[in-house]
Amino acid sequence: MSMTLRSSVGSHAAAIAFGAIAVAILPSAYLAKPHLLADYIAAICANTFHPVSAAETSYLADNATAMTKMMIDMDIRPSGDIDSDFVAMMVPHHQGAIEMAQAQLRYGRNDQLRRLSQEIIVTQQQEIVAMRLALGQPLPPPAPAPDQVPPAEQNQANSRPSAP
Repeated sequence: MSMTLRSSVGSHAAAIAFGAIAVAILPSAYLAKPHLLADYIAAICANTFHPVSAAETSYLADNATAMTKMMIDMDIRPSGDIDSDFVAMMVPHHQGAIEMAQAQLRYGRNDQLRRLSQEIIVTQQQEIVAMRLALGQPLPPPAPAPDQVPPAEQNQANSRPSAP
């Protein structure tokens, strides 16, 4: 089942709020056809309001991918069990936060925000585990802890061969 702005499956208020944002930003021709909510997110994230660097372009693309995947994965078929439905929607929501924090680690330069991104990754992973354990669900596969990934600009500089 696909979630559209016309859908009323659990997130009607969020869809209305998002629709108001979409109407303000997207061309009316685009809004004339029903689209997946994820399509709206991707279109909004593609809009830039000033020139952006290659690193920012990559960062925005990674974020759009994470948010689109999150919205698609949060589109569940209600099971009749509120607790299971909550976890089914919250796990992709937390995974989206993890992926967005990973993008910040790849491209961001602010040390305080990089540390915060690492904390987000760890705490969101812990909460996913706690939610699954509460329902007796299998745990996600182990993942490495976030490391001190240098910003993308440093990654590129470090990968360039040095002059002879």
